[in-house]
Amino acid sequence: MPQKRASVAAILSALSLGLGQIYNRQFVKGIIFLAFEIVAVAYFSTRLGHAMWGLATLGETPRKPGVAEYDHSIFLMIEGLITLIFLTLCVIAYALNIRDAYQTGKRWEQGKPANSFRESLQYIANKKFAEVFLILPSLGILFLTIMPIVFGMMIAFTNYSSPDHIPPAKLVDWVGFDTFKQLLTLKSWSHTFYGVLIWTIVWAILSTVTTYFGGFLVAMIIQQKEIRLKGMWRTILVIPYAIPQLISLLVMRNLFNGQFGPINQYLMALGFDRIPWLSDPMWARGTVILTNMWVGIPVSMILIMGVLTSIPRDLYEAAEVDGASIFQRFRIITLPMVLFSTAPILITQFAGNINNFNAIYLLTSGSPVVGDYQYAGATDLLVTWLYKLTLSQERFNMASTLGLIIFILIAGFSLWNYSRTRSFKEEDMIQ
Repeated sequence: MPQKRASVAAILSALSLGLGQIYNRQFVKGIIFLAFEIVAVAYFSTRLGHAMWGLATLGETPRKPGVAEYDHSIFLMIEGLITLIFLTLCVIAYALNIRDAYQTGKRWEQGKPANSFRESLQYIANKKFAEVFLILPSLGILFLTIMPIVFGMMIAFTNYSSPDHIPPAKLVDWVGFDTFKQLLTLKSWSHTFYGVLIWTIVWAILSTVTTYFGGFLVAMIIQQKEIRLKGMWRTILVIPYAIPQLISLLVMRNLFNGQFGPINQYLMALGFDRIPWLSDPMWARGTVILTNMWVGIPVSMILIMGVLTSIPRDLYEAAEVDGASIFQRFRIITLPMVLFSTAPILITQFAGNINNFNAIYLLTSGSPVVGDYQYAGATDLLVTWLYKLTLSQERFNMASTLGLIIFILIAGFSLWNYSRTRSFKEEDMIQ
């Protein structure tokens, strides 16, 4: 019998939470597991059936005059999602309960008594404190981050949009990949999507390259021996970053105003014509890239200056003795070492620029308008178009589809590029 104690304990815990622990003489732990099971059974017995029905059907009774009880598709979807998450957590607890009973039974088979409840608490405090401490923030991430993301993804597979499917007056239905098909193949939507997507990629590349290498250039200039008062120059050049981006962008919006902006006023005083900084598609795109350099170069400058100061001077002195020119020292020493340290951050900046909502929305609001676009302008990124579809047009399913596509693009690009960087490969080799 002692040789089979672990199996018996595992079977008992599989039949009911806590029975295996009680069998192993861990009575307090067994009672806690048993109480957890009672609460879970009471919760799911009243909610699980209705939640699964609501998640599958999204409701059957819309709100009508004289109808007291009606369904709300979105509330039913959220209720079903929360219930599924709780069910998943209970399944995990069920598996841990069986595993704990089996391992304790193994201790008995080896002639070692099971830990008392106090000894279990001491073990957790001494050996498993980090894991237990992370449970609370993990639950917060699960319900405040992961659950909204999953909910947003689910919306993409429905017809939740104005004016025909806004609950509770008009219920929402599951439509599968129909919204994706409309976005990618229906001419009125696909033309806008591909146009905004191309501009988003161009914007992300140009804004990342200009701010990174602009900051690189400024950092290298300040680090030159001939430059005096380096602290003063660093302070002056970091001011655009220190000022809240909201203020900087709104000031720039007024400066570049085509009618009364100071820049055009000075140009006219010098005999030049007004420039449509924000009203012509090409000029507007160039203006947002130029403005983004103003607010983005200081960030790259600070980052790269930190890397430059960590490069040993001996390398430059040895290269100079060997007759290397300034350009050769930059190409062989400076550039590789800076890229090695900042490549992951450069990838992060690129991903961030794809979702750079502030730079576009505060400066141009996506304008100027393009006649054959669906609710999008010439400078709109996917994320600002998503914002307009959500808050202005109530096309929630289309906005959710865009959000899912943005996530796939950014996650795929970031993971693929980060895995190819030298810093990642060398870290993997060390591990």
